Amino acid sequence: MKTNTAIVNDLTVGHPLTKILGFAIPIFIGNIFQQLYNVVDMVVVGHILGEEALASLGATTAIYGLVLGLANGMTNGFSIIIARYFGAKKYDTLKQTVATTMVLTFLISLMLTIVSLLFLKPLLVTLRTPMEVMDNAIAYISIILATILVTMSYNMFAGILRAIGNSRMPLYFLMIATTVNIVLDILFIQVFGMGIRGAALATVFAQLLAVILCVLYIIRKCPIIKVSKRDFKYEKKIVSDLLTMGSSMAMMFSIVSIGTVALQSGVNSFGTYTVTAHTAARKLSEIFMLPLSTLSVSASTFASQNFGARKWDRIVQGIKSAGLLAVIWCIFANLSVLFFAKEIITLMTGSHIETVIHTAEQYLRFNLPFYFVLCILLILRSTLQGIGRKMVPLIASTVELLAKFFVTAVLVPSMGYFGIILSEPAIWTICAVLVLFDFIVTIKRFTHFDRDLGEVNETLSEN
Repeated sequence: MKTNTAIVNDLTVGHPLTKILGFAIPIFIGNIFQQLYNVVDMVVVGHILGEEALASLGATTAIYGLVLGLANGMTNGFSIIIARYFGAKKYDTLKQTVATTMVLTFLISLMLTIVSLLFLKPLLVTLRTPMEVMDNAIAYISIILATILVTMSYNMFAGILRAIGNSRMPLYFLMIATTVNIVLDILFIQVFGMGIRGAALATVFAQLLAVILCVLYIIRKCPIIKVSKRDFKYEKKIVSDLLTMGSSMAMMFSIVSIGTVALQSGVNSFGTYTVTAHTAARKLSEIFMLPLSTLSVSASTFASQNFGARKWDRIVQGIKSAGLLAVIWCIFANLSVLFFAKEIITLMTGSHIETVIHTAEQYLRFNLPFYFVLCILLILRSTLQGIGRKMVPLIASTVELLAKFFVTAVLVPSMGYFGIILSEPAIWTICAVLVLFDFIVTIKRFTHFDRDLGEVNETLSEN
């Protein structure tokens, strides 16, 4: 099958640094716009409705991350399998895999919606959500959870496009949707007076637009992944591959998010000002993490395509290239926080309360120097997933979960909020050591296997 080079991007050829950078830049910009969904909600809610409404958003962050982490872990796992078949040039199997991905995504979204809505209020109570923000928290997050299918569908279609190397179009669609989200936020909250529900509805409608644009583009421009009725058939291996990889990544994402939920319960116990400060600091931290998470997604797709093409040396070259770019960003992020932390926090929260600003600033100044460790963890973990290694990333995530429970039960009572600040750098360091060891062992094994296989084939040809 002939492929349009403007539509797909073969990551198995070309200079790894150039390929990864070209693939990562649209994802990075797209991730910024995706973060803007929540940031815009935060800014508009904070400036118009005040600190208490902003704390309502913060109190739901961990739950939102848990559910969407599970959903997006699934779709990211699916895209790894799609990228592998694309790298191997198995185009008929590629289409069947895309069709199966759509069916599984719908079923998983339906299940997540039902379960999350049933247990929403008990979970908020368990997390010790302050009673003064409880009603607004439920009003916001219930709308988001009721429309998981929309968010998961966008991530699925964006993941499918990225699996064939097209990271530009999801960016363009997201830019359009984010602009619509900003307009709707102001319209629903300030003009129509819908309160915090308006922020949730604005996000949902904007994401729905991004989904529609993705679907229209695939139908009109991407014959390589445009499915037909004959592609919707049960193939045991495809279903098994998708569910195995998807479940592994979903478990990893959800384990991490469960730990975050545990930490959130500790944060909530410190009151509204600390919740507001932590919400702002976490959001800023997530923004600073975007290039690192972008490079990890790029490394995963790069590794998966090259795994399908059996190019082990190229996978290692890709990691080195992604690592170089990550270190450059870590330096920039740390300098930004060093000189402008207070101004950024004030701009985001709209708050001039000294306790809020100081607490958020303390979090950022301690965490960001450990980004140099985090980039090792994220890039190597994603690469291992891209080449089919699922257990060690999952074990590392389990270690993270247990450590966060320890922090909540032991460090928070004894050290206060500083126990929360200390937790993630320590966890990143432990997990980075685990994935680094597994990566070294895995690459050596694959390289030796191919070399031994080549020697056998050479001997057979001589005979």
